Amino acid sequence: MTESKTYPQRWYNGIQSHFLRIAASGLLPASWFRPPIPNDHARSPSQEFPSVEIVTHCWQYARTLTYQLSSFVDYPPKKLNLTVTVFYAKSDTATVRLLEFIGQHDVPNVTWNWQPLPEGELFRRGIGRNRAALASRADWVWMTDCDIIFHEGCLDSLAECLLGRNDVLVYPRQDRTTPLLAESNPVMEKGKQLKLVDIDTTDFNVCTRDRARGEYQIIHGDVARAIGYCAGLSLYQTPATHFCKCYEDRAFRWLAGTQGIPVDVKGLYQIRHAEKGRYRKGTVWSCLRGKIRQLQG
Repeated sequence: MTESKTYPQRWYNGIQSHFLRIAASGLLPASWFRPPIPNDHARSPSQEFPSVEIVTHCWQYARTLTYQLSSFVDYPPKKLNLTVTVFYAKSDTATVRLLEFIGQHDVPNVTWNWQPLPEGELFRRGIGRNRAALASRADWVWMTDCDIIFHEGCLDSLAECLLGRNDVLVYPRQDRTTPLLAESNPVMEKGKQLKLVDIDTTDFNVCTRDRARGEYQIIHGDVARAIGYCAGLSLYQTPATHFCKCYEDRAFRWLAGTQGIPVDVKGLYQIRHAEKGRYRKGTVWSCLRGKIRQLQG
């Protein structure tokens, strides 16, 4: 795209972004922007041994995705069938190597589903999430991030929490997180190794959640197939030149008409890190963002 075309497009995208953030505050009816949500009687209640699809994106974050994928190998579910969907770019060689390594592991009740995307489509997380939502055959679709770890007993406790439920959207009431870790932290260094890795759970502190945040959006499969993930919001389905901030998380809750219902999932952990993979390493902006996150953390 030429420079003369870039600035008008960025300006137009900025206008759309502000409009959608205002709309998602509830000022406009969500029904204008999505198909009808299946009503309570049309949504199937979760049965014993449900199917769940976990959907994540990875861009230059193999060092945390290693922990997530290792957790599925080390602690596979016994009470549900799991599909693990990872959207990635072939240019991210560390992630490609990791997926090739993990794909060699045959894990009971787990199906690997690696989905390469052009960088521009990967950078707009709503694109992959929408495709996964519309295509999923699972009873529940969990939209997550690649720094979330599904540790021992996590997925089986999820199956127990979902039994008999048919809510539009649920989320874990609590998880456990690290302090904000520097790139030089041993946890981050260990994640760069091409092998199965595990965490020391004593390094994590309890955190209580009050809504279905972007990494903890567990969507009923009938709802996911009916409305997708921000499918009617064109900005969130438009490729980008860099990994975008994920304002579509809030927009999806608006479209779903709920902040989510909390459930008590066990064994859920998050690695918090100062250096964001979506920012170019070594730039003034990436350094500034890292300092800000350290002050906030």
